[in-house]
Amino acid sequence: MAELLYRAPQSRREDVRENLHGVEINDPYRWLEDEEAAEVQAWVAAQNEHTQQVLASYPGREQIAGRLADLLPIGLLTAPSVRHGRCFYQRREGEQNQPLLYWREGMDGTERVLLDPNTANAGGTVALDWWYPSPDGRLLAYGYSEHGDEKSTLHVLEVDSGKQLGEQIPHTRYSSVAWLPDASGFYYTRYPAPGEVPAGEENYHDHIFFHKLGDDGKADPKVFGAGREMTDMPAVELTEDGRFLIVIMAPGWSQNELFVRDLHDAAGGFVQIAAGELAIYDVVRVVDGTFYLHTNLGAPNFKIVAFEWDKPGLENWRTIVAERPGTIIQAAQGSGGRLVLNSLREVASHVEVYSLQGEQQAEVPLPPAGSVAASGGEWQSNTLLIGYESYTQPPTVYRYDLDSHEFSTWMQVEAAVDSSQFVVEQVWYQSKDNTRVPMYVIARRNLARDGNNPTLLSGYGGFNVSRTPVFSRSALLWLERGGVYAVANLRGGSEFGEDWHQAGMLGNKQNVFDDFIAAAEYLITQGYTQPEKLAIMGGSNGGLLVGASLTQRPDLFKAVVCAVPLLDMIRYHHFRIARLWVSEYGSADDAEQFAWLRAYSPYHNVRPETRYPAILTTTGASDSRVDPLHARKMTALLQTASDGSRPVLVRIEDEAGHGQGKPLTKLIAEQTDIWSFLAWQLGL
Repeated sequence: MAELLYRAPQSRREDVRENLHGVEINDPYRWLEDEEAAEVQAWVAAQNEHTQQVLASYPGREQIAGRLADLLPIGLLTAPSVRHGRCFYQRREGEQNQPLLYWREGMDGTERVLLDPNTANAGGTVALDWWYPSPDGRLLAYGYSEHGDEKSTLHVLEVDSGKQLGEQIPHTRYSSVAWLPDASGFYYTRYPAPGEVPAGEENYHDHIFFHKLGDDGKADPKVFGAGREMTDMPAVELTEDGRFLIVIMAPGWSQNELFVRDLHDAAGGFVQIAAGELAIYDVVRVVDGTFYLHTNLGAPNFKIVAFEWDKPGLENWRTIVAERPGTIIQAAQGSGGRLVLNSLREVASHVEVYSLQGEQQAEVPLPPAGSVAASGGEWQSNTLLIGYESYTQPPTVYRYDLDSHEFSTWMQVEAAVDSSQFVVEQVWYQSKDNTRVPMYVIARRNLARDGNNPTLLSGYGGFNVSRTPVFSRSALLWLERGGVYAVANLRGGSEFGEDWHQAGMLGNKQNVFDDFIAAAEYLITQGYTQPEKLAIMGGSNGGLLVGASLTQRPDLFKAVVCAVPLLDMIRYHHFRIARLWVSEYGSADDAEQFAWLRAYSPYHNVRPETRYPAILTTTGASDSRVDPLHARKMTALLQTASDGSRPVLVRIEDEAGHGQGKPLTKLIAEQTDIWSFLAWQLGL
């Protein structure tokens, strides 16, 4: 295969230079930003052909494809949402391309299909993006999108009959929906149609509207959002009694603003709660005019507070569940007349039950070292349904009785895999500045630490997102063949609260890369692997992570899988929805922030004649989040700069986006390419 590595298609260079804040920026592949240009489309076709030619030559590819065809169909299952006793949940099994939405009348009722996106088109590329049952469980609002672009259209159907109502409201990407108690209408979030805002701003200006069933959605009145910054991101809720309309407006990833309107007061408007105090606020429950909030105001690890509607000032707040060291309250809900907390301790999920007065009543006996994605329950019901998974346990929904504390399995995905052959270990290592960072290491029992184990290291480190243990079907292939799989819990995430997040954002972003590099060095010094046997993989913000790591320490890794990545951090905010991320990364429009970005931007730190790791970059042509231009430009530059001893490949898929809603058939093809590439490079 080596001779193929020298045949990468040639990429034309241009002498494009600009001066930003006194620094000259060279951008020789800016022409690759224009995805509509015939030359760019020809470049993509040539690169895809080259990549497939290289990967098809790997002799173990067919065996990998066969095993992935067994593993990837292992089912999906979400925790149910419960409305008036009805349970709604998604499940996929076998070779279905997309998960189906099911419902049951009661916890133990007969399972019935409510929505099957697989019937929407032959290619399986229509996805169910989001769904909201009405309070009585009689109607469902949901969003469908195509080709992974997540540009949803809102529809409404009757649950019992499956009949579609006439509603079709476009531009409802990431929509939140708050039904009226009688299900006669709902509040919802919607983006502007082309022409309603200046060109290029259609991905912003997300506002809240009200829709009465049967009305023309185009005439829906705007309820909230006028005059706000165009990058503000709203969500809407309505209390079960229909009294309080709640708006959570997020100008960034570590803070939001909370507005409440009493709809029983015809003359009253929205009241901002804790005005001027930057923090995260989520309404857990409103009980007889008492608001229970989940917040990190003055509590980086979060706490639960309460106040009365007629006295919302901070001086009247009282703490119900105090902030605790070592415990992060990630989310909370009201169920069975109690407060149910989803907490994180040392990167493992715990579910705790408290009274409204703040007395701890129980902790649900979950298996150790796993993740709770969500839990479902109702205020008047004592039954809680909890979605759980871990590195060795496939998605499971547990049933927990809040009164008797009885704990049982409600539903579990079946997986013909012997997980007992694997060991999950949590290790701690020191980063460059001596910060202690945890990492999960999963491998076969009795692993020999002789430095010869093919090892894959992954991470994320951003946007307040935790990398807790999840069931990875494709990673099972790696583990079964004797590989080591490691996940580092880097700063920038929420594993240890808001302080941990802020330590890896904006001007502190280099800490994330230092943490990741230190994780790789730990795996080497502890005898798990060596640079020639070590690969790294990350997607989206994790694609930026591995892009920065390969440019800063090309000697440390043999191979890199860089998925749907951000790589040009000087121009990233000009494309798609990327202005939403300025609060996390900063903007090159600002001189100080430009200096941070320029220092680590992968595209601007590629050095010529360097022995870079083997690289496979993947992206989707329909990605509405991260523009594929990052993958195109970085590939062209690395193919020129690399010393040619290792392949630099890119895989750009049509009718695919950021990853959400990708059909199983496309997923198997993509994962076959990725794991064949890794096995080839690390000699697995």
